[in-house]
Amino acid sequence: MTSPHAPVLLAEVIEALAPKAGDVVIDATFGAGGYTRAILERGADVVALDRDPTVQPFADAVARDFPDRFQLIRTPFSGLAEAFEESGKAKLDGAVFDIGVSSMQLDQAERGFSFMRDGPLDMRMSANSDHGGETAADIVNTWDHGPLAHIFKLYGDERQSGRVATAILRRRVEQPFTRTLDLAEVVEKALGGRRGAAIHPATRVFQALRIAVNDELGELERGLEAAEATLAPGGRLVVVTFHSLEDRMVKAFLTERTGNAPGGSRHAPVAVETRKPSFDLLFKGAREAGEAELAANPRARSAKIRAAVRTDAPAWGAMKGRGA
Repeated sequence: MTSPHAPVLLAEVIEALAPKAGDVVIDATFGAGGYTRAILERGADVVALDRDPTVQPFADAVARDFPDRFQLIRTPFSGLAEAFEESGKAKLDGAVFDIGVSSMQLDQAERGFSFMRDGPLDMRMSANSDHGGETAADIVNTWDHGPLAHIFKLYGDERQSGRVATAILRRRVEQPFTRTLDLAEVVEKALGGRRGAAIHPATRVFQALRIAVNDELGELERGLEAAEATLAPGGRLVVVTFHSLEDRMVKAFLTERTGNAPGGSRHAPVAVETRKPSFDLLFKGAREAGEAELAANPRARSAKIRAAVRTDAPAWGAMKGRGA
């Protein structure tokens, strides 16, 4: 089975990972297996992670093509360290993350990710959500106005988050939300219709709900920490993001772990960091897709890649703000 979903920034990912025979790489977001196949073709072994049960046919196809060098473990990012231990491999030479919803998931109306296809208002990336089973329908039908507006603003950058939350609360009194197109219609009407908008009015709200349902930012944070704890010295961490929130988190993690966090001033001094950097940047800043890929794959428009190499310093543990 060849995946019809082209992996974004594939050439840049492979260049950053530099996989070779004898290496072991974790593909933390297996999906349809695009990155995994490219890594295997260069001789490295792959331990793939994914919490989505629908990826199994793609994994079976990869296993047939690369027997003894590939395994899939059903887990979210936060289970990376345990998954690597389960794999029985001795040393981890690379880890790649591709953050966000896949085009494959958007294409499956029954998953409830898309505001363009009618389906149940679900949005869980796993068969049972990894933090209590709450669906998008549960959120829009039970959360109060304040928390709803907060996630629409924080996770979706929706400037009229309060108006959308008000419209949802008003409508759910008459009838609970159960379908994607129903919610999309209410959001569109609350925001005054499309009127030539570059994106569908429900885009930001659906994105916010998906992030909340799957605890995507929490999973990313814990996944980065697990990669830091598991990668061998010289191992490479490569992260592809599609949203500014996620990219900022990855940037903050690497800025902190490379010892490049800004210092304080005489007005607001900060404690001197005495820990040695656990990563060195592979290249400065983030890289984006080239013109050829942008023309061939619109999904690459917002994609950014950041990469770093693990040093031999001890792992720092939890990021600042979470007990570091």
